[in-house]
Amino acid sequence: MRVVIAGGHGKIAKLLERELAGRGDVAVGLIRNPEHAAALRAAGAEPVVADLEHTDVDTVAAQLAGADAVVFAAGAGPGSGAARKDTVDRAAAVLLADAAQRGGVRRYLLISSMGVDKPPAPGRDEVWAAYLRAKKAAEDDVTDRDLDVTVLRPGRLTDDEPVGRITLARHVDPGEVTRADVARVLLALLYDPDTAGLTLELVGGETPILDAVRAAVVR
Repeated sequence: MRVVIAGGHGKIAKLLERELAGRGDVAVGLIRNPEHAAALRAAGAEPVVADLEHTDVDTVAAQLAGADAVVFAAGAGPGSGAARKDTVDRAAAVLLADAAQRGGVRRYLLISSMGVDKPPAPGRDEVWAAYLRAKKAAEDDVTDRDLDVTVLRPGRLTDDEPVGRITLARHVDPGEVTRADVARVLLALLYDPDTAGLTLELVGGETPILDAVRAAVVR
């Protein structure tokens, strides 16, 4: 399997790249900063410099040539303002979907966030609200297309060691989950085409990852 990952230098992306490489798959990471190329190679991925905020659909579509799936793992990141929440968390996800359709890549995994269906809690700042709006707008746009889309909404992310047991369903109680477990869930979703069309929330739990993915399909 050849998987192109937007936001290829992110923490979850690099963990997923290692998982894919460990299975003998090809991971291609789209990165904005060419200085990050060495880190991707160390993770077993092929780095491709592509700034999704400053490119066009034809350029991105060309970089998807031969791909079996794309994963949107990009984000404006901490310290960015409301404007970049829109240009990265929404617009870049939409651009990747445009490019996937142009390039004939049907499988699309979108990393979103728990909480996008609810208004921000009182006292949260405008940047957080902009982030939630951008993620929800990306979901709405991408899932409305003729693509095989799975949306994954993790809870609060940690850098702890993977547990390998999760709670995964259309709606789960708020909680946290390790980035390593998110990467392993993404891998399982990539290998399970029956998860296309689902929007799933994810936190830590008691169910082994593969069992949780299969259970999510039949619910």
